[in-house]
Amino acid sequence: MRIYIQMKSAGSRNPGKTSSNISANPFRKRQQETGGASGEAAETSLNRVPYDVPDGIATLRELLTALVEIEVGRYNEKGTDRQVIPFLTGEEIEAQAETGKVGFGRVYSDRKADAARAAKNACRCLADGLVRAFRNEEELTELDGPAGLREGDCLTFIRLTFLSGRLW
Repeated sequence: MRIYIQMKSAGSRNPGKTSSNISANPFRKRQQETGGASGEAAETSLNRVPYDVPDGIATLRELLTALVEIEVGRYNEKGTDRQVIPFLTGEEIEAQAETGKVGFGRVYSDRKADAARAAKNACRCLADGLVRAFRNEEELTELDGPAGLREGDCLTFIRLTFLSGRLW
């Protein structure tokens, strides 16, 4: 089953990018500005990324476990190819500089991530309220409740960050 996950694209803090950058990404959504009289389209910083998950996912816990397994598999495969002389093209350097980090995309540690432990951590974060999950703008709150997942659904996960400070 193909679903989509909305992800913030790294480095897209400025919503005033040109339309030529928007057309380069087919998953980038454009939304109409509501407050201005100009009627020009504004870029959102969320990209819809397709994921293929197994059929028969009934609960949010099963969905989180499937997504974590996909991401852990991608992480564990990273850096397996070793180039003798690593290099980046000029376009790759410019694209990575826009996000704030230029690198070779390698994991230099030989330790592999544990999918079961990562899935348990993801479920704990959702249960503790550190992460919110939405399916097509409807919040999913129960880990063992029905997920109601259908082909083409769009999921959004929001990690909450707590701010602290002092008042003098």
